[in-house]
Amino acid sequence: MHDARPRTYNRLMVSVIHSVAAQSDFEHSLQTLAEGLAAAETDRLRQAVDFARSIYLDRQLGSGEAVWGHALGMALIVAGIKLDADSRLAALLFAVPALQDLGLTLIEKDFGPSVAHLVGGISRLNRMRPIARGFVAHSVDGGDKNPHDLKAQVEVLRKMLLAMVEDIRVVLLRLASRTQTLRYYAAEPDELRVQVARETLELYSPLANRLGVWELKWELEDLSFRFLHPAIYKEIAQHLDEKRTEREQFIVDAVDRLKKELATAGVLDAEIYGRPKHIYSIWNKMRKKSVGFSEVYDVRALRVIVGEVKDCYTALGIVHHIWSPIAKEFDDYISHPKGNDYRSLHTAVHCPDGRAVEVQIRTREMHRHAELGVAAHWRYKEGSKATPEDRYDEKIAWLRQLLTWRDEVADSSDWVKHYKQAAFDETVYILTPQGRVVDLPRGATPVDFAYRVHTDIGHRCRGAKVNGALVSLNTQLTTGQRVEIVLAKHGGPSRDWLNPALGYLYTHRSRLKVRQWFASLALEDTLAEGRAVVIRELQRMGQAGVNLDDLAARLDFSGSDDLFIAVARDKLNLRQLQVAVRGTDMPVDERVLGELPVRRRRDSDVAEKGILIVGVDRLLTQLAGCCKPVPPDPIVGFVTRGKGVSVHRADCSNFTNMLTMHPERVIETTWGGRAGGIFAADIVIDAYDRQGLLRDVSDILAREKINVIAVNTQSRQGNAHMRFTAEVGTIEQLNRTMALLHQVDGVVGARRA
Repeated sequence: MHDARPRTYNRLMVSVIHSVAAQSDFEHSLQTLAEGLAAAETDRLRQAVDFARSIYLDRQLGSGEAVWGHALGMALIVAGIKLDADSRLAALLFAVPALQDLGLTLIEKDFGPSVAHLVGGISRLNRMRPIARGFVAHSVDGGDKNPHDLKAQVEVLRKMLLAMVEDIRVVLLRLASRTQTLRYYAAEPDELRVQVARETLELYSPLANRLGVWELKWELEDLSFRFLHPAIYKEIAQHLDEKRTEREQFIVDAVDRLKKELATAGVLDAEIYGRPKHIYSIWNKMRKKSVGFSEVYDVRALRVIVGEVKDCYTALGIVHHIWSPIAKEFDDYISHPKGNDYRSLHTAVHCPDGRAVEVQIRTREMHRHAELGVAAHWRYKEGSKATPEDRYDEKIAWLRQLLTWRDEVADSSDWVKHYKQAAFDETVYILTPQGRVVDLPRGATPVDFAYRVHTDIGHRCRGAKVNGALVSLNTQLTTGQRVEIVLAKHGGPSRDWLNPALGYLYTHRSRLKVRQWFASLALEDTLAEGRAVVIRELQRMGQAGVNLDDLAARLDFSGSDDLFIAVARDKLNLRQLQVAVRGTDMPVDERVLGELPVRRRRDSDVAEKGILIVGVDRLLTQLAGCCKPVPPDPIVGFVTRGKGVSVHRADCSNFTNMLTMHPERVIETTWGGRAGGIFAADIVIDAYDRQGLLRDVSDILAREKINVIAVNTQSRQGNAHMRFTAEVGTIEQLNRTMALLHQVDGVVGARRA
């Protein structure tokens, strides 16, 4: 992007003056616009000029600039960076769609689809300007927002700007338009120019820098800096103007001398040129190093480009021989590259006139890397795993290469073809109702968008509006759309979202959030189940006042929740729990049950849960989980291994099987005369599925003061099957509850499991 001629900031300002003068001379402007174009293209250009002037007349832009003046200035800038005829026509016609009904249709009819496509792209980018301006204002003023978040938003806006166009020429036209606006403000000061300057430094000049459009980048930066800091700008400009002619002559002499010295040393293919230093970059260096203008050593700068690494050090030796090196101003980024793999030799030397000059020395390969960015060699790293940011840099490098070829591209269709090879189509940029930009992978849906904004918004997402119209939640989003999420007050995600065939979720992050939500629900159910088992067992043992955290610590758990989960998942059995509560381990050997020491039973000696084991006092008992007996169900005991007596209902099918296999383990069991307490029972309900069914069933259980400790519901083909594990006091309470459940609308049957 650099040429071999020495350039300075002042020459840039001369070009600005020349372009303004060109606008005052219409014929000269036409000649400038037509430079490098064939006769047929020149005729089209003149036709576009006449067409645009007839529509623009005395119209003005919001800045106060005449529309025709802006169009002509923009076209002159586009011609100056040697864009093709279609780009120059698009610059002239940029405002036609806003001022003329069916403007794009007229442009396509008279000037072709390519020009209409470019003008449409400009109009589309202009629509995002209020959004960009709002975020840039926040990033500068601060406000209540995190400055890091705001800077990240501006970076996303830059990416969005590239993603919204299908032709890189549209981006260059936008940069040219902004440059012309700043030139207008330089001649006609206005209070809006400060806001425009801030937006330029935040959004457009970094974009020009990233694309390598140096011709526009420097002017965008210097003019914006002039509006934001006029006193500092004037001071630095005055310093630069001092001995300007002498400085330019030094660059010419230095280039000639270095070439001769390098040729004598055998380095014949060196390229040497003066490197311009502009006011904004000088100020940045002064601010970064906290130094004055006199200590900025690269106001005068040379760049030396050679073929091989050894030639770099040869050139360095010659530079240090011709001029005196400045201490601590030498950096060897070849031996010690920067973090982004930038390599070059940097040195600063004192010249005969006492002033300093900076010299950069590098090979052509290093120069290519520096100019195209870190991703310049991405083709050679295909084996490595690229991050999204790496892929973005790859595309930027490709675009920079495309821009360096612009003098060689004869057919504008080649631009589009090459640009689409680097199209920014892996990411879509979506707007929130507040104007914030959210970036998502292409293929993302409104549900992905909701989870990207906030996890709770994703959980409560029930609908979406795209550009004001309701859409289905599995609609794929595209760049530039404004999405509004319709929320429920409460609730969570649908399990259908996890079905890949339905296409509700595209991003891994969203799927993970939904899975975590359902996992937390399952964990809550597990906690409730385990808590109920532990509390019930402690009540049975008469130890309801035990500190649960202390009990968990005795069992090597970090807290009571971990204890409950272990019990629910059968990682800790009730025997271990009982031992921890009592402090001693008293195993019961079923084969010698009759030999256990037995106290004479008194009427008041009633076993836990009011269960009496005939002939045995205070024996460990537990209610079977398969049939869950409740007084006054007929019951029978079965001596287990290590868990005492398991008490079953007499009609339990599991007990019937155990009786057949081990009749010797059956023991007579009955409810005690003072039986009482809380018992678990399974209630099974079959019903026709309808909205509100579960609510009506829950109301019955709540009115009967029945605590539900577990529930499992299934719905298939319009039929609902519900299973509740409920805590009841008596069989009468259970029967009364089931009778009430039979009366619920849609319930076919209610029974004990």
